[in-house]
Amino acid sequence: MKKLFALSLSAVMALSFVGCQNSTTADSDTSVNSIESTVPVTESQIKNDIYNLYDYENDEVFYVEKMDLNDKLSALCTTYEFSFLSDGYQIKAYISIPNESIETQKSCKCLLYNRGGHYSYGSLDYEYLSTICAYTKRIVVACEIRGDNGSEGQDQFGGDELHDVIKLIDLCENHFGFVDMDDFGTMGVSRGGVATYMTARQDKRIKKIIVCSGIADLFQCYEEREDGMKQVLRDCIGGSPEEMPEEYEKRSAVYWADEIKIPVLIIHSNGDTKVPFAQAEKMNELLKEHTDCTFITYNDDMHGFHEEDIPKIIEWLENK
Repeated sequence: MKKLFALSLSAVMALSFVGCQNSTTADSDTSVNSIESTVPVTESQIKNDIYNLYDYENDEVFYVEKMDLNDKLSALCTTYEFSFLSDGYQIKAYISIPNESIETQKSCKCLLYNRGGHYSYGSLDYEYLSTICAYTKRIVVACEIRGDNGSEGQDQFGGDELHDVIKLIDLCENHFGFVDMDDFGTMGVSRGGVATYMTARQDKRIKKIIVCSGIADLFQCYEEREDGMKQVLRDCIGGSPEEMPEEYEKRSAVYWADEIKIPVLIIHSNGDTKVPFAQAEKMNELLKEHTDCTFITYNDDMHGFHEEDIPKIIEWLENK
């Protein structure tokens, strides 16, 4: 069984990319060494630029800390941990910035990442986020789920913690002075698909979304999972689908796919045992009736990204 969204950092470093509307994979050197390197950003540079996150500290954004990255990543991006307030709760977050943008002092496109898992399973890894930043050359922002790894509150599996995602978008638009909102995208893996679809449904600032191994029908997930997931959903949501059908429907994009009007990239393996492939097939059918939906499939049981996905995602981001 493949671990949820879990490529080790060494595997992540091997991610590559190609055209998205077909199954052709380009041959390329996919190590971090193949990315055009820049000079690491120094402390003196950080003190005098629009990307110095310490300058954005206030009553709502606090506990800013620059993270130590390995040599390869630090030559490509600069990553901070910070906390922000949402509904009165302290929420832990990360932001990774391409060094190229720090050097030019120009605003940069952004990708908001919605993590998978639940509780401590699937917690954010700032080096993983930095790797996405290094390859896509976009700012990457992400927040921890309520109740996990430094974030206060209670995980509701697509409930009020969605406010934290919206608040993070608010910060990108109105607080940080360097985010280009004209091409703002979101990416979600597994459970992160719930947040990604829900955010796209209600926030018009989102211009495109990527969903990998994503949940689109929580009723089906509840019925078919026999590994303790039923209890997780009951604990987080407050009951079973029979007891709380409206709450499960609110979290299930197959019931309101027609409300998503922006380009969507779906990546899913047909042997995925955590999130049924049928959910991705259904979303593709529903979405392509009224919007641009690209569907990438694999004949394996991977739950999460493949090595071939990064070049496909990069090309898709730049052309949609």
